[in-house]
Amino acid sequence: MSKSKKSKLPFVYQPVGFVLGWASGALAGLAFKQAWKAIRHEDEAPTALDEDRRLREILLAAALQGAIFAVVRSAVDRTGAKAIARSTGVWPVAEGKGNGAGSRDT
Repeated sequence: MSKSKKSKLPFVYQPVGFVLGWASGALAGLAFKQAWKAIRHEDEAPTALDEDRRLREILLAAALQGAIFAVVRSAVDRTGAKAIARSTGVWPVAEGKGNGAGSRDT
């Protein structure tokens, strides 16, 4: 691929990355609701301002939600980047921005 196409790919990937980010957030929200139901047998997780819940329970919910979000987001981002790389031959992140020089997972 020519150098000009290679330098434009990260810009072109931005809308794709935005859609993938939105989708991963929605997927993570659904996964968190299911995980909370499985762990606490409740339909609704506590929020930070829920005065009827203990702080320990609120922090547990927040930690679980954050962990699920990070895992889902990373999995979706990685899958999207690999799909772009397979179809174009170029990794969709500009050099120096997460495109480490070491080997990549497959």
